Amino acid sequence: MDLNKIIYLDHAATTPVSGQVLEEALPYFSNEYGNPSGIYSLSQFARKAIDDSRRNISEVLNCRPSEIVFTSGGTEADNSAIRGVASAMQNFGNHIITTNIEHHAVLNTCQELENSGYKISYIPVNKYGLIDPDDISKSINNNTVLVSVMLANNEIGTIQPISEISKVIKSHSKKIGHPIIFHTDAVQCPSALDISVDKLGVDLMSLSAHKFNGMKGTGSLYIKRRTPFKTQITGGGQERERRSGTENVPGIVAMGAALKLASEGREESNLKLVKLRNKIINNLLNNVENSYLNGDINYRLPNNINISFKSVEGEPILLGLDLAGICASSGSACSSASLEPSHVLTAIGLSDELARSSLRISLGKENTEEEIDYLLSILPNLVKKLRSMNTIEAYN
Repeated sequence: MDLNKIIYLDHAATTPVSGQVLEEALPYFSNEYGNPSGIYSLSQFARKAIDDSRRNISEVLNCRPSEIVFTSGGTEADNSAIRGVASAMQNFGNHIITTNIEHHAVLNTCQELENSGYKISYIPVNKYGLIDPDDISKSINNNTVLVSVMLANNEIGTIQPISEISKVIKSHSKKIGHPIIFHTDAVQCPSALDISVDKLGVDLMSLSAHKFNGMKGTGSLYIKRRTPFKTQITGGGQERERRSGTENVPGIVAMGAALKLASEGREESNLKLVKLRNKIINNLLNNVENSYLNGDINYRLPNNINISFKSVEGEPILLGLDLAGICASSGSACSSASLEPSHVLTAIGLSDELARSSLRISLGKENTEEEIDYLLSILPNLVKKLRSMNTIEAYN
């Protein structure tokens, strides 16, 4: 094992841009630099590149190219989905349903709408992080206009029964007599799951390119045709007046290429990742006392491991791993500066202490068995060492 090599195990936070994707995007940083809104040839080359990327994405999502709106990332896509539908559906009601383990891009947006007079229902999850579709059903009322449930959780990897929830929503919508729009944050999923919008039964879907080997600063929002939606970013009328602003051409080109590659390589990648994931889980649970797996073992992303180690905080574990050349996480990268325990882990019933002791390892297709063996030669001993230091400090 090359000890000078960085072992990257934080793919839920971000992923490296693949060589093939970068090669396709590079011309649009330099030679093909036209503004896609122009009418001359240089601009039209850029416009065609965007159209090609939109088509690539629509083929993976099994939707019309015109239903894809490019954004600056997953956060904007989530914000726009919730605000856009809430604004457009005001005549039908002001009730929104979501869960208590959503990304803060959803939760904070819902909380702001709540401060503006909207009624928000936060559906709890069970100890594995799973939603019961019946709980969604019980929460729907005549004023419900939007339901937002993430496809898979970014911290614990739990995969939600989105298609079942969709059937519940559609049934209630018919009874109520007005649309109930269904949004899913699928940011963590393109490399791991089938994200066909027809199979899932969703009206809106958020994606972020840098989670599947595309570039940061680019995302998309699928908006099903005829879905009520009020534009949130106004200006020049780009993206069919659904999201104004000059398009990020190289980022969009990279996103289309990356999503196509992720979809084509998904099955082979998943087989490898599940094997490595289970090796890590089994080794840690068997060799480290008082260690606990967070999330569901069966309905789980193939690359996600989230484990709590009692009596030792996550931060010193991360620092110890970093000294050994290993990059991992204690949870969502967007919340890593917070002193508060993870809202996801407390939502599944963990104490604040145990929530602060969690470690998230998220694998990528480039990770090797040799790298995992190295991790497992370091991590159990590191946890034991930190526990012994805590015992000495407490004794003194």
